[in-house]
This record gives sequence, structure tokens and C-alpha cells, in this order.
Amino acid sequence: METRAKQNNARQQEVKEFEESILQIDRVAKVVKGGKILRFRVTVVIGDKKGRVGLGVGKAREIPSAIQKALNDAKRNLVTVPIKNNTIFMRMDSVKNTAHVFLAPAVEGTGIVAGGVVRMIAEKAGIEDLLSKSIGSPNALNVAQATMKAFADMEKIMKVSNLRKVKEGGSNEAK
Repeated sequence: METRAKQNNARQQEVKEFEESILQIDRVAKVVKGGKILRFRVTVVIGDKKGRVGLGVGKAREIPSAIQKALNDAKRNLVTVPIKNNTIFMRMDSVKNTAHVFLAPAVEGTGIVAGGVVRMIAEKAGIEDLLSKSIGSPNALNVAQATMKAFADMEKIMKVSNLRKVKEGGSNEAK
């Protein structure tokens, strides 16, 4: 009896590493010979507000299991967003299908000037000042994927620029 109570207590005191938000819940149908098979597609964004953010999609016949699948998918697809002075480093433009997302750094105190999906992802990443414009498709999943692609591209650009920097005391000769 006591062990079960201790286990329940441990579950309640478990500190979550990421904050979770549901972007979208859709009912999707697959038409088969016998009729329609209904499922739910859940899109989730997670983040630690320290520069790490992930996007996940899960499908299942019940919403709770779809949410769990989406959370697992989001944890597998984490991206580290380079943040400087509570904003992003540079302007980025990204495309996913017909959804175009433009992100730009903002002056301190501006806040997040963005639509719902981009705003939610930026908040989970820990960005406090951001300018953005979403052009084209208003589909939440495509806009979210375009935003994540922009953050991933930004991470790659920062890694490459750090690799290209000449270390202190190193030679800068071209051979």
C-alpha cells in the first residue's frame, strides 16, 4: 500500500523538462471498403524557453494517445534556436509547401509581432522580441514546419560561421 502511494507522489512531483502546447487537433478520415475510419491528428509544440523547441505530429483513434505520440515526435525533432539579446541573430525566410514565413530580429521591448502559430513556437523557444510575417497558406501545420525549418537553418548557419572563424594564434594563410 505504501509503495503505491510513494509512486503516485513521485509522478506528481516529476518536473517537466519542456512546456507543451497543442497547436491543432484535426479529425481525419480514411475511406475504406466498409466505410470511413476516423482518426485524430494532433500537432504539438514543446520548448524549454532556453532556446530548444520541437514540433511533433501524432495520429490515433483517440485524442490522448495522439497527443502522446505527438509529444514523443516533438522530443525527437528538437531544434536549438540561437538567441542573442532575447531575439534571433538574423533575418530568415523559409518555405514549406505554399506557406512562406519571414522572421526578423526586433529591438528590445518590441515583443513578439507574429501570428498565432509563429508566436507560440517563438514563446516556447524563449524568444521575447521578434518580427514575423506569414505569407501564403494559412495551414497551421505548414506554417509551423516552415518556422521550424527557419530555426534549423539558422542553427546550421551559426555552426558554419563558428567553424570558419580563425582561432586565436592560428595562421590565416591561404595555400
